[in-house]
Amino acid sequence: MADDARAPILVLNAGSSSLKYQVLVPETAEVLARGLVERIGEEGGPKGGGVPDHAAAMTVVTDQLAEAGVDLDRTGLRAVGHRVVHGGPDFSDPVLVDDAVLADIRVLAPLAPLHNPGALAGIEAARAAFDVPQVAVFDTAFFSTLPPAASTYAIPKDVAARHRIRRYGFHGTSHRYVSRAVADFLGRPLDSFDQVVLHLGNGCSASAVAGGVAVDTSMGLTPLQGLVMGTRSGDVDPAVFSYLHSSAGLEVAEIDAMLNKRSGLKGLAGVNDFREVLSRADAGDEDARLALDVYVHRLRHYVGAYTAVLGGLDVLTFTAGVGENAPALRATVLETLGRLGLAVDPARNEAPSREARVISPDGSPVTVLVVPTNEELEIGRQAAALLDAGS
Repeated sequence: MADDARAPILVLNAGSSSLKYQVLVPETAEVLARGLVERIGEEGGPKGGGVPDHAAAMTVVTDQLAEAGVDLDRTGLRAVGHRVVHGGPDFSDPVLVDDAVLADIRVLAPLAPLHNPGALAGIEAARAAFDVPQVAVFDTAFFSTLPPAASTYAIPKDVAARHRIRRYGFHGTSHRYVSRAVADFLGRPLDSFDQVVLHLGNGCSASAVAGGVAVDTSMGLTPLQGLVMGTRSGDVDPAVFSYLHSSAGLEVAEIDAMLNKRSGLKGLAGVNDFREVLSRADAGDEDARLALDVYVHRLRHYVGAYTAVLGGLDVLTFTAGVGENAPALRATVLETLGRLGLAVDPARNEAPSREARVISPDGSPVTVLVVPTNEELEIGRQAAALLDAGS
């Protein structure tokens, strides 16, 4: 067995019908293997898909690892780290999974019905497959530091307390990883500057981070609030629900499904792949152009708001699939924000790179960065830190 301090951790990101995994060494960031099992619970499908449940998917994972030459018995698997989207009001740190923790995550399922049940299934399958510590890392944990003014909705406080209604925030593992990676890249203490992080993928979120501590975020009780996303609407007037119910006869579940799965870029442009939206907009498609304009307008709105929340801005960072790979979007978002000290250098912005980099001109009041996110590494690091703290 390998030295436990360098033994790998298996990181699992389980959805209702998928299981993404990485085997990595947190201390060195070495990735030994990665993969994805899709179409869990569905019949048929390609190799690695169509498995009946998460337990069967875990068998697929171990088979794929064996095919890749990764022997977890020989390397000495240290732990399994799990991404759990919603931790509710009680989980502000990673925790070792036991039956009580599983029960708590299950209770939280109504707050994240698309995410927590899949995480539960993945945890239960991993507990059966691997006799090592299981660590739950919560997407909401990074935002447990939000001050009451940012986390509180202006609804009757007894209703909020009874039903655990507050702004929780999501993509926390990404925002935590990136905000710290920014400090490392700049060679500055984390507590010495204020930053806004824009996590832009199919799901999108923004955070305001003061001295390394999250003080605001765009997502709320669920991942639906905030920025325009691939299939999610982001901010809408809450009265949309009652209006569509009374005027169109839609039930709450139908409206919720529409706002989560058929809105955002897909609802406006007909597609949710950002590259396709850009391509169509460039070709003169009016729907795609409007979708892009709405998307950019919302981003500018949050950047300006969070600059005000922070009382000024030192760093703005783009991350995740769209944020890292769409230079035209980055330039468009910032072209009207010059009076906030935000600008991009065209050559730096367009330069192809997968590394962290500065894209603002020299001497800019605000440093603009592109920093690749690595949620799996962050989960592995948090799991390792928890184990080290308990040893």
